[in-house]
Amino acid sequence: MNNAKRYDRIAFVASPSAEAQSALAQLTAMYGNLPVDDSDVVVALGGDGLMLQTLHAHMRTGKPIYGMHRGTVGFLMNEYSTHDLRERLASARESLINPLLMRATDIHGAVHLHHAINEVALFRQTYQVSKLRILIDEHERMPELMADGILVATPAGSTAYNLSAQGPILPINAALLALTPISAFRPRRWRGALLPNSAFVVIEVIEGEKRPVAAVADHDEVRDVRRVEILSDKTIAMRMLFDPGHSLEERILREQFGT
Repeated sequence: MNNAKRYDRIAFVASPSAEAQSALAQLTAMYGNLPVDDSDVVVALGGDGLMLQTLHAHMRTGKPIYGMHRGTVGFLMNEYSTHDLRERLASARESLINPLLMRATDIHGAVHLHHAINEVALFRQTYQVSKLRILIDEHERMPELMADGILVATPAGSTAYNLSAQGPILPINAALLALTPISAFRPRRWRGALLPNSAFVVIEVIEGEKRPVAAVADHDEVRDVRRVEILSDKTIAMRMLFDPGHSLEERILREQFGT
């Protein structure tokens, strides 16, 4: 199969920034800009925020997505260049990403479903520390965690908020999830856990009326939750494209060595 042919038809998306919009105009003039439904590949111009939005928007299409850095943070993006784009796309390497599915039940009994590519995080909503009960595969593993919150991160999201919360960096191909507390108060020395990506994680909020908690799947927030269920959604596999030598796996390795 001729890989270059597969990527002849390109759909561009761009963030609102002047830098990204200028790149959009230039690339559209050079390569055209088809609707996503008629394209072979989606090229996202911006930063990691735009990449997450693009992955969410096209999560179920099966379209490969290739990012070029025209924004602030570009961990998920390739270097920007207008030259030989179709050739770059043809030689790019593919990383498959399974999102997390969050099922959050609020204090009124309403159920909210959202996907997350980076992480699902629970946060205290007020000055009072949250109290959380943690169950893994229907077994109680921690009867009470007192903390600002907790998060479950994918390998793709392990270098984002998870890393800032002192969580582990996960190789992109690792069949793992990171369970990381946010400013744990008790047990104070608990640093979290590595879970198989088949794990069914349940976090229950203790004293929810007194200590309200919000749950966030990437950018989708549900407030006043009482129970949050999290699992890796194997029915969805997103295809991200990276230049040779700049794959997501390589970037995660470099991050672990501070390079």
